[in-house]
Amino acid sequence: MMTHLQTDSVQTGVKSVSELAEFADYSLLNTLKSDPQATETGDDHQPRQVFSGHYVPVKPTPIADPQYVAHSHLFFRELGLADSLAQTDAFKQLFSGDLSQLPEPMRQMGWATGYALSIYGTEYIQQCPFQTGNGYGDGRAISVLETELNGQRWEMQLKGAGPTPYCRGGDGRAVLRSSVREFLAQEHMHALGVPTSRSLSLFVSQTETVYRPWYFEGSQSRDPEIMMSNPVAISTRVAPSFLRVGQIELFGRRTRKNEHPEARNELEMIVRHLIEREYKAEIDADLPLADQLLLLATLFRDRLTSLVADWVRVGYCQGNFNSDNCAAGGYTLDYGPFGFCEMFNPVFQPWTGGGRHFSFLNQPQAAEMNFNMFCSALAQLLVAEPAALEKLNEIRAGFAGVMTEKMERMWASKLGMAEFDSALLIQLLKLMVQTSVDYTIFFRELSAIPEDMAPLEKSFYKRATEDEAPHWEGWFQQWRAAVTGRGDLDGIREAMKRVNPKYTWREWLVVPAYQQAAEGDFTLIEELQAVLTNPFDEQSQAVEDNYYRLRPEAFFVAGGVSHYSCSS
Repeated sequence: MMTHLQTDSVQTGVKSVSELAEFADYSLLNTLKSDPQATETGDDHQPRQVFSGHYVPVKPTPIADPQYVAHSHLFFRELGLADSLAQTDAFKQLFSGDLSQLPEPMRQMGWATGYALSIYGTEYIQQCPFQTGNGYGDGRAISVLETELNGQRWEMQLKGAGPTPYCRGGDGRAVLRSSVREFLAQEHMHALGVPTSRSLSLFVSQTETVYRPWYFEGSQSRDPEIMMSNPVAISTRVAPSFLRVGQIELFGRRTRKNEHPEARNELEMIVRHLIEREYKAEIDADLPLADQLLLLATLFRDRLTSLVADWVRVGYCQGNFNSDNCAAGGYTLDYGPFGFCEMFNPVFQPWTGGGRHFSFLNQPQAAEMNFNMFCSALAQLLVAEPAALEKLNEIRAGFAGVMTEKMERMWASKLGMAEFDSALLIQLLKLMVQTSVDYTIFFRELSAIPEDMAPLEKSFYKRATEDEAPHWEGWFQQWRAAVTGRGDLDGIREAMKRVNPKYTWREWLVVPAYQQAAEGDFTLIEELQAVLTNPFDEQSQAVEDNYYRLRPEAFFVAGGVSHYSCSS
């Protein structure tokens, strides 16, 4: 299939790594503190405890014999980069992990950061090999560049670039399978209007492999059954910063426990850096620190609640929404055990290692737990200011109300209604579960405001029973009366189509892309790029026939498709 990506090549903008170097500006390295025990060379690849400092300088481990797989044409345009840049040797060298030839002022060393782990509001240190929490952080993610491009600061981070002090004994590699998924998913989410980290490029090694547990072909097992050899890959993800709630939490814990004399100062430094990187336009740096922190908490609450409402709007499930997977800038980060809900299930959870607490419609509660940990860390800077601390607690306590308001607004927009109707929504969700309804197809068909139920039945995995059919008809007539009573049906249809995508991530359509890529064929990746970056558009009939359809029965219990481990 010919895609628009093959014909829209743009050759204007930055065409070389030397030109890109002119935009380098390492604010994190220039502002924050390095681990005092770090090596001068960056050869720091064995697990060890990191007791203080905000980052560890570390050299990536290049993948062997790198081969270009893909880059994001759309994101290149936004950054002002020429498509031809992705095909240059210097670009391939940099973004496959070799920094040795970078021109100044680029740095020939990357950096990794530590963070704390909390799961649903409970602090953990058991996953740390030292049982202290000082070994948890970027185990295979290494940032290599900060730039200012088109007036926006971006941090570029290699995923799969070898071990760091935080690798906990792992090899620091990412396999092609997970790299393809993250590369495609980030750009899909952006196209869906969901704040997210972005995809820059993807390279695969032609000779280097690693073993990971996975599933036999046609497996219905819940857990992986074999160790499978996988090509290693490096994807480059890009965000305004990679500061996480877990990072702020780490320095908050150290301050609370008074673990070293500089603990409080390091907490304040990283919080001020977060404000500068993510909230500079909204928080006046001349305000007293307490006022800045209260504004920060309020703004992050607003962003996080909007983000999670957007996740539910498009059917996305983070799968493992720990505090270390929660970006403090309020966007989607770390596409590990994620999935998109096809047949509607309120407790949809694609990751075998996850639980109901991180399932689809429980994400608002998971977000609140992460927000609580964020506020707990900020509170360590307000212990001497009881009035400000009380206001922070009020902001924290207000999370659920703000989240509810955002969710209600989102559901009303999906349904094309002027106001949220709780009873109507609850009745619909119950019917969708009973009849086994495809989440994306149902709401897209509903967006046409059909005259009767017939078009909606395209989304049914099974025919409504004699008992269910009257309830569906009653719901439909009540909903349609409410919507048509608003007038301007054409305007409502267009508004609904702007929030209800036609094309979504369907794992069973993505699996062949990474399977073919392992054989050196990247055609399907490019095709998926084209489809998934235009999710609201009416596309060709061939695209509709292939991508706008129900999941085949064979994939409902297939290991690696309906569910999967986090082995990547």
